[in-house]
Amino acid sequence: MLERLLPAGVICREAFDDRVPAPLPAEEACAVAHAVETRRREFATARRCAREALTALGVPVRALPAGPSREPRWPDGVVGSITHCDGYRAAVVASRVRMATLGVDAEPHDRLPRGVLDRIALPAEVDWVMRSTAIDGSVHWDRLLFCAKEAVYKAWFPLARCWLGFEDVAVSLERPRGTFTARLRAPKSLLPGGVPVTGFAGRWRVDRGLILTAIAVPAPRRSGG
Repeated sequence: MLERLLPAGVICREAFDDRVPAPLPAEEACAVAHAVETRRREFATARRCAREALTALGVPVRALPAGPSREPRWPDGVVGSITHCDGYRAAVVASRVRMATLGVDAEPHDRLPRGVLDRIALPAEVDWVMRSTAIDGSVHWDRLLFCAKEAVYKAWFPLARCWLGFEDVAVSLERPRGTFTARLRAPKSLLPGGVPVTGFAGRWRVDRGLILTAIAVPAPRRSGG
């Protein structure tokens, strides 16, 4: 499902349960050493998806350890993103030559718990969610907004290596087209070559009881010389 939101050159692998055995190498297991069993299983399946995607890219690895902020440490020359929620696990990867960063997220297609929207949304975003819900109640717009902001953070962090709060991102969702834009209100990171980042463009879809969001930023073209 997720691959429908991503351009050519990005490889996706996904799973809808944990039935395929996914042993965790020691370098990965330490990240969930104190987690409950369900969390360990979904983590393991998502890591298996990531290793399968890397193999398809031609960069097989034995393990993907977590970094200091719990982010996946991808091999040199690779960008990627991992997501997992109830009923879905996925990983996407691409060559750094083709993509500067990737960010994907998946959430159950359901309302956010009470009080969460006010914590993750700007006032204008809350108003938009309320209006959109009144117009079209077939989509849980509050959860979609949250999912989009999660994808933004996952695309942002590999570039900036610093925290980005929900309040630092203003998201605009396009209802008919399944797209969204995110304007960064925080200090800007830089793409390779010194290109500033002021925001992201992404795509979204609702399918099989899930909300999926994806951001893929092409690598800047190198000038000739």
